[in-house]
Amino acid sequence: MKPKSKFILITGTSTGIGYGAARELINRGYSVLGSVRNQADADRLQNELGEKFTPLLFDVTDDAAIAQAVDVVKSKLNGEGLGGLINNSGISITGPIEHLRIEEVIKNFDVNVFGIFRVTKAFLPLLGTQNNHPSQPGRILNISSVAGKLAPPFMAPYVGTKHAVEGISHCMRRELLPYGIDVVTIGPGPILTSIWEKGSLAEFQSTKYFPALLRYFTYFKKTGLRGMPLEECSRQIADIFEAKKPKPRYAIVQGKFKNWTWPRLMPDKYVDDLYLKNFLS
Repeated sequence: MKPKSKFILITGTSTGIGYGAARELINRGYSVLGSVRNQADADRLQNELGEKFTPLLFDVTDDAAIAQAVDVVKSKLNGEGLGGLINNSGISITGPIEHLRIEEVIKNFDVNVFGIFRVTKAFLPLLGTQNNHPSQPGRILNISSVAGKLAPPFMAPYVGTKHAVEGISHCMRRELLPYGIDVVTIGPGPILTSIWEKGSLAEFQSTKYFPALLRYFTYFKKTGLRGMPLEECSRQIADIFEAKKPKPRYAIVQGKFKNWTWPRLMPDKYVDDLYLKNFLS
């Protein structure tokens, strides 16, 4: 039997879920190659995560930088294959559709959707599609979101990208079956990270949507600040990566019935009425 590679590539490791997953997997004995967008983050993470972490300076929207990263990864692998790819990089553009700048919507899709295409396409040979692959096939984890299924208001760009990730992941999983490369979709709910301290509604303050925006995102932020600890989310991601026979999709959600199962069981019109009553009117 071919050896199993202990090298994992994770995009977007500077903070949040990517950082937590990198730290957890390193603690389990893996070597993590993590993408960051600037040298300061590369130096910080190298110091915090140690010799088992290799920073890769690239943005998932930059084809040339990704190609250079492939060469760096090949040199680190020293003839081995890549054991895993976690497509985690993502941004969130929010606001009412009537007032969103199309350039910002395009940017959201460029990072969250086309970034997955770029990175996966570049590293698939090292994951197992090349002839005479030297290791066992790698595994791909695509980080989606509960929002990709639940579709709250004022989050159309982000929800659209994560809905796209869901569909792309299904296609990718089936396409790579002949190579033995598992593709797993992971949809986290609110996770307690620094993301809840970011963002501003100021640009929409003069619009008719602002009162509803303020009500909804005040609730949204409170929910996030009570979210699942990053350490628990990271543990679950690592468990999924190591599962012998992973399911196609996992929801990493606190209070799973209330916050995941129940909203998807209810008729859309019923959920619409809840949003209208509690936030929009």
